[in-house]
Amino acid sequence: MKITTLLENTTTRPNLAAEHGLSLYIETAGHKILFDMGQTDLFSRNAAVLGIDLAAVDIAVLSHGHYDHGGGLARFLTLNHTAPVYVNRHAFEPHYHGTAKYIGLDTTLSEHGQLLYTGDITVIADGITLHSCKQVRKHYDLGAFGLTILENGVFRPEDFRHEQYLLVEEGRRRILFSGCSHRGILDIVSWFQPDILIGGFHFSKLPLNDTLRSYAKYLDRFPTEYYTCHCTGEEQFSFMKSYIKNLHRLSCGDVIEV
Repeated sequence: MKITTLLENTTTRPNLAAEHGLSLYIETAGHKILFDMGQTDLFSRNAAVLGIDLAAVDIAVLSHGHYDHGGGLARFLTLNHTAPVYVNRHAFEPHYHGTAKYIGLDTTLSEHGQLLYTGDITVIADGITLHSCKQVRKHYDLGAFGLTILENGVFRPEDFRHEQYLLVEEGRRRILFSGCSHRGILDIVSWFQPDILIGGFHFSKLPLNDTLRSYAKYLDRFPTEYYTCHCTGEEQFSFMKSYIKNLHRLSCGDVIEV
């Protein structure tokens, strides 16, 4: 399997641009998968520089209903007219940061014919599944990070029911993709115990203190290889690197072969 980072918050390559967001291009033995699409069309422009044809993608996945992962959805739909886009059925609900900033998706796309709405567990293909984990017991409450949902005219803290995780199983290996891990990276790793986890930890607002240290030590208890990015935070990554032996950082254009 080969994973290319089309878009992330940082770049070390002068020919690739970065923005706050995430987009990954995944090549398995039988499929070409696009996981998230950033907040603009930048993921597609980086893909062109990298020689990746998004029209050839046969599966697309939106990890959750926030603009920095699905803002490029309209652009993808203009480039690719055949790939189903797997979206959680709650993704187009009105998501906010606090009560003023809308951070949801373009709701005019919600009825597009390429969108396939998912439930708790969705089988996409042999060895490729999507999981919302809404029915799985949580052991760690990391909070809603100030994110809210507008429901019946009232703002309430997010429960992230619109989030889903992509599990790809090849041979004996389990590779998990998590856009932002809003439901809690500690629980997500415990639930799946993947061989490899790729995605954000949503730690970027956390102080570099004993709490973050305890989270890092907990993650290090698993044999999982972590490739993190986006909402993890650069300072938080550097801090946790001392406590997680298998922790790696992704940037625009980085390629993982597993």
